[in-house]
Amino acid sequence: MDQQQRQWELNRLNFEGRWQGRSHWYLRSGALDWRSPSRVIDDTCYDIQFSDRDHGSWDGRGLLFAPEGRRRLALSRTGYNSGGNCWQFSGAGGQSSRQVDPTTERFGHEVNVFAGRARSMLVLLWGQHPSAERSGWSLDAIGAVGFRCAHATQLDLARPQQSPEDLLKDLEGWSGERECYPHEQLTPCEPFTAEQFAIHPLTATFVDGLICSVPEWLPEGAFRLHIGCRTSADAFQQINLVFNAHQQLELCERQLYRRSQIQP
Repeated sequence: MDQQQRQWELNRLNFEGRWQGRSHWYLRSGALDWRSPSRVIDDTCYDIQFSDRDHGSWDGRGLLFAPEGRRRLALSRTGYNSGGNCWQFSGAGGQSSRQVDPTTERFGHEVNVFAGRARSMLVLLWGQHPSAERSGWSLDAIGAVGFRCAHATQLDLARPQQSPEDLLKDLEGWSGERECYPHEQLTPCEPFTAEQFAIHPLTATFVDGLICSVPEWLPEGAFRLHIGCRTSADAFQQINLVFNAHQQLELCERQLYRRSQIQP
């Protein structure tokens, strides 16, 4: 199976479902306050269904940026990821701007982490501001949603929101594995440390165990975006998006951390 076909199959396995949740949006108005949402939409729903192995539909409502909060899309194996922005792992997937492009209005990323029939989504949007007091690309919007699938036979428990310091402290020393897109075999990685995750001053937690460490203003040259989710008391997934000196996406990496076994 080639890469495009494998990615389509992972997309189906990850995203099929009727995903319902409350979306929290943190919007820049002069400054960006990531501690208190500017807008909360109670009835956000992404209904993603597949009529067969090759075709499906995406029906979203409660969307902040779509006209009247609604959008529908047709999905197909042949048309999937024609722009090259999507990436999938088993249990994580999303879409990313592949480079910082001055001819576009936005530089954005959507990261989804799955655990059973729970889907934790973080959206990060930077915008250009050439005439602002500080010119460049500023983080203008963060969206965080804890989705649950309406078709699930057992409901997932709500996850408490921790401070960044407490969440990262709890993960210290957990053992991990890594894989890259396009997919390589899982290989061991160094144990988790707070320092390797919290590389930017903007390190913040959100609903459903979500956390990120990202630049509020994009630097010139190379940079990294770290997005993670504590999906249970004993598991943490981390997505690393690595941009090179030309500000092109060079690496999409997933790290899986689990609580180390306590020796008797």
